[in-house]
Amino acid sequence: MSETLTKKEQARRNSLKALKPRVFEKLSQFEEKYKRGESVAIVQLQYNYICNMHCQHCSIERFRKKKSERRLTPADVADLADQADALGLARFVISGGEPLVFPDLDDIVAAIDPKRFFINCDSNGWLLGEKAEHLKSIGIDRIQLSVDSLDADEHDDFRRKPGSYKRILKGIDECNRVGLPLYIQTVVTKDRLHSTEFIEFVEFFNKKELTVFVTFAKPVGAWEGHFDNLIDRRDMEYMRELEKKHNVCTHLTPGYSLEMGCIAVKGMISVTEYGDVLPCPYIHTSIGNIFETPLSDIIKRGMDIKYFGEHRDTCFIAEDLDFINKYVAGRIYGKPLPVPCSEVFSDEDKTLKPWNESFEKDLD
Repeated sequence: MSETLTKKEQARRNSLKALKPRVFEKLSQFEEKYKRGESVAIVQLQYNYICNMHCQHCSIERFRKKKSERRLTPADVADLADQADALGLARFVISGGEPLVFPDLDDIVAAIDPKRFFINCDSNGWLLGEKAEHLKSIGIDRIQLSVDSLDADEHDDFRRKPGSYKRILKGIDECNRVGLPLYIQTVVTKDRLHSTEFIEFVEFFNKKELTVFVTFAKPVGAWEGHFDNLIDRRDMEYMRELEKKHNVCTHLTPGYSLEMGCIAVKGMISVTEYGDVLPCPYIHTSIGNIFETPLSDIIKRGMDIKYFGEHRDTCFIAEDLDFINKYVAGRIYGKPLPVPCSEVFSDEDKTLKPWNESFEKDLD
């Protein structure tokens, strides 16, 4: 797609400046923060792992087995949001589980504070139709709606929830009615990426003026060891060509004028229900726990690991078999999750040069 802003996107940015000046101010500083080697991470909040579906590709099933006396509360979220705001971070994603079944979702949104953050909310769509208006009223800025196929039976089978596709379409209509923005998230395996079905999927939602966000299949969770689903470098290049033709993107797609490559730590962190901070939702190692360590120190620890602190133009957990075999299959598989980063990365994995030096080199 062209980098030129559409009228719709420009209108959204103008609206953000008027309605959320604090958020707009922070977003406007992202490029300078990035040049200085600072994180501009989205905080993905895996607040609670309760869910009303049992999806075939679930990546957090083993996290539910963790034994911990302490779980996140709205008060913990408020403290996390204060720390994130002080660091100049501007975006939260409320995830789970399924956020729309959280009994305290309103309290979580209030704890984050919509005036200080742009708030996305993941959803499988089952309850979206009946809750869209309320979600907008409490300060949710956008829904990230998971869809697996245009074929209702295939989608419902994948989600193990009959009737879910029909409810998704109802949810989309209701979001449009109340003016709650959304985009479509879909998981793509190597085979699906090159299928006619995938192109038809993208075109279907693009005609509804919806962006399709692609999540590449990862060999974790229910798909642990499923390396046949993984993409390679040629597949990534093919995806970039699709981005020129369709309204489709991945987490590697440049945003805010930044070509970040892998966004782990520098562009995203995930906070589990138990307070552990992951470099991304799919690399199941803890770089610290917010109940024990300030967020600033946790992010620094993550940035000190070369795979996250240096510019890397790939997705390690979706494409890099050397990384997967050495660090994921070799040091994470079979252990209680998340595995402490000290058991996954060693001194040889320390950052060789500051992230901002990598950035300046990329500009040359």
